[in-house]
Amino acid sequence: MLGIIAGGSFSPEGMKVAEKQKMETPFGEPSDHFTIGRDMIFLPRHGPDRIPPHRINHRANIYALKKLGVTKVVGVNSVGSLKEELAPGSIVIPHDYLSPWEILTFYEHQAVHITPVLDAGLRERLIRAASESGVNVANEGIYIQTIGPRLETKAEIAMLRGFGDVVGMTMAHEATLCQEVGVAYASICSVDNYCHGIIDTPLTAEEITQRAGENAATINKIVIQVMEEME
Repeated sequence: MLGIIAGGSFSPEGMKVAEKQKMETPFGEPSDHFTIGRDMIFLPRHGPDRIPPHRINHRANIYALKKLGVTKVVGVNSVGSLKEELAPGSIVIPHDYLSPWEILTFYEHQAVHITPVLDAGLRERLIRAASESGVNVANEGIYIQTIGPRLETKAEIAMLRGFGDVVGMTMAHEATLCQEVGVAYASICSVDNYCHGIIDTPLTAEEITQRAGENAATINKIVIQVMEEME
């Protein structure tokens, strides 16, 4: 069973919906109802009330997906670009991630050490699906997670651009929690803006929202192709 976690601009077009379900977990309520199909479960990470990134209940989301039988999760993540050559409108399948700040865990009271990775097989499936759908993607990149909800300062971006390719606020939590419960995780990153200071043009929230909507249709092609492979 494949799980898809995405932001507000993405919807699972082409998914054969069987039911919608709400769940309780030991960590509270997930972000929203789960849209359940034959081979896929979709969850909007920000829910109907536009939960800000620092308030998302990632532990409830991942716990519930695991309980529903999900074995693989694809995160659709909106990101800013740290590289001039990686323009808004690009799609990145990251191969690694970095978060020097606090990362959520299921193991608050015991030392359980995982070695964090993005699943190679699931990444390859996404890259292959993009190729078969005629979508150009960057086949690798390093995702850096910041805390949010504010965007980063120019000084922060100047530091981070030496360590990664894109910046977001959600993926490292999801990837780590999935690995803690034995669920494979990979990400499709929608590059929706240049980070603060990468170019001279001022960054606006309206620009980010508009670009995310434009990229959603492209990302949906990749997701549909993955779904068809699983049938």
